[in-house]
Amino acid sequence: MEKRVRFNGRMLPYLLLFPQIAATLIFFIWPAIQAVWLSTLQEDMFGTSSTFAGLFQYKAMFQDAHYWRTVGRTMIYSLYVAGFGMALSLMIAVAADRVLRARGIYRSLLVWPYAVAPAIAGALWEFMFSPSVGIVSQMLGDVFGYEFNAALNRQDAFTLIVVAAVWNHMSYNFLFFLAGLQQIPKSLIEAAAIDGAGPLRRLFTIVMPLLSPTAFFLLVVNVIYAFFGTFGIIDATTQGGPAYATETMVYKVYRDGLHSHDIGGSSAQSVVLMLLVATLTIIQFRYIERRVHY
Repeated sequence: MEKRVRFNGRMLPYLLLFPQIAATLIFFIWPAIQAVWLSTLQEDMFGTSSTFAGLFQYKAMFQDAHYWRTVGRTMIYSLYVAGFGMALSLMIAVAADRVLRARGIYRSLLVWPYAVAPAIAGALWEFMFSPSVGIVSQMLGDVFGYEFNAALNRQDAFTLIVVAAVWNHMSYNFLFFLAGLQQIPKSLIEAAAIDGAGPLRRLFTIVMPLLSPTAFFLLVVNVIYAFFGTFGIIDATTQGGPAYATETMVYKVYRDGLHSHDIGGSSAQSVVLMLLVATLTIIQFRYIERRVHY
């Protein structure tokens, strides 16, 4: 006989939902409304007063060629971070799923990087790529004859933040991919192996279709992470340089708002950034989710 627990108080469900609703209103809805309002204001040169400017900040932003270069750079950066991060995490998860001995130790070690704060991850990789004492830069110089210098070379700086961002978030992807692989029935893979399907064919015809819900979820999360979560890495390593080579949209919001004291312009940029990420998420759910097999 099925037993159900009944609560007599009608207010209990609302009390249980109140902390989450309050946190959403205080930390998400209210800052978004405030950003929209500030984007319509223009302060004087001393920051003592502000006047209503309507859509002037948006017009000036869209006419700025530097802003459009930042948008393009951010899109490329998110593509690299999401693409390389998910591909490497899937490869590691497939390898870890096949380990029979001491699998718990391997999996625990692979999860550790996710506990590292983005700023610490950026400082760690900046030290490893240091031209004077970095072990990675010295290896590149000794083996390939390439002098890596993120402080002077634009491509090197961009590579540095991509590597740091991928490494920092790879453990998160690894956890979900490994959990998804463990949910796939081993009998399907064994039956395909008996029928003569090789490892790559089993991966693309059996594993990937069954893993597509996990991959789709991680795609959405990784794109959001690339747009917002890598601010600490950029601030700890390159500060958007050299020559704005690593300045993404979220870092430009920070620089224009806190360093240049352009509150209205940075608020307009934050509103556009929020709408862009929401649009990309909707596009992913609208078109990419069709290929997901639940």
